[in-house]
Amino acid sequence: MPTQTRNPKSDEQPVLVTGASGFVGSHTVRLLVQAGRKVRVFLRKTSNTDSLQGLPVETYYGDALDPASLRTAMSGCSSVFHCVVDPRFYLTDPAPLFNNNVQGLVNSMEAALACDIKRFVFCSTMGTLGRNANGPVTEEIPFNWYDQAPPYIRSRRQAEDKFNQYCREKGLPGVALCIANTYGPEDYQPTPQGKMLWEVANGKMKVLWNAAQPTVDIRDAAMAMLLAEKKGRIGERYIIANEYGSYEELFGAVAALGGQKEPTILPLWLAKSSAWTGEHFLKLLRRTDYLVRSDAVFLSVAFARLDSSKAKKELLWQPRPWLETVRDSINWFASRNDTHPIEMPPIFGHKKRE
Repeated sequence: MPTQTRNPKSDEQPVLVTGASGFVGSHTVRLLVQAGRKVRVFLRKTSNTDSLQGLPVETYYGDALDPASLRTAMSGCSSVFHCVVDPRFYLTDPAPLFNNNVQGLVNSMEAALACDIKRFVFCSTMGTLGRNANGPVTEEIPFNWYDQAPPYIRSRRQAEDKFNQYCREKGLPGVALCIANTYGPEDYQPTPQGKMLWEVANGKMKVLWNAAQPTVDIRDAAMAMLLAEKKGRIGERYIIANEYGSYEELFGAVAALGGQKEPTILPLWLAKSSAWTGEHFLKLLRRTDYLVRSDAVFLSVAFARLDSSKAKKELLWQPRPWLETVRDSINWFASRNDTHPIEMPPIFGHKKRE
């Protein structure tokens, strides 16, 4: 589709960021504030707002599964940055993934159409991209591994299908970003990959497995959201990924900058068999929502090198090097960790309720 010319007066209207307390959402809010935009944030009452402290924003409380609250928050806005995502790949019952990631997006798009939103930027994921055995993955490769994909990926793929349908059939002025694994400072929750980075940097994680992944700095991912609003072509998606590397390469650099010995790299077959054994043992113990999952190992090797040339050419997107991301991440975690210990879901899950 052709690029739609935006009215300069749109910048005088407020913009809404849904999922604003999350990693991508909060960094998007920061950049919008820095750009002098009027920013509304859409949060649940239970959201942790540490990442938004001190930012001059207008807060609207609601839920992506509550259409009325979305319409109230969007009323009078020019653009919406939809950053709501349920990333809990470890859920034993995947229903919330589809409710939040698919139906939540549908509700947001319906509200955007009702409120005459001029640009809808959707934070999607590299997990919606197809696979390419003959080179880097581009936006044009169709999704071709649905039967292998775990529920989390299926929910994100279904969401992007809905997004494409709304752009094509209902005139949603939408742009989607397929974002790689994000790293960087202000990772308050933290993300699983951010936790891994910090634990390698401080010497707590000494063993990894033979995996690889595309990466991107969270600040560059957020900048891509703003660039997509201004320059993105309606109905298009853009790969937002920078450096690709093996765990040995990526986390070897993390260990070096943290002054630690490089982690030992286990063969992939051992990681797969260990995860499979652990997962089935926890099932026998009637545990739920555990992090020891075969899906986690599978996803660590599911993604190949991604071609972000479309974003660089059309959005004028310019990502920073991995070592800068690592340095800034380590410095941020180090400055915060003494008073804010990292909390994550229990690795062995919860006891199943009768």
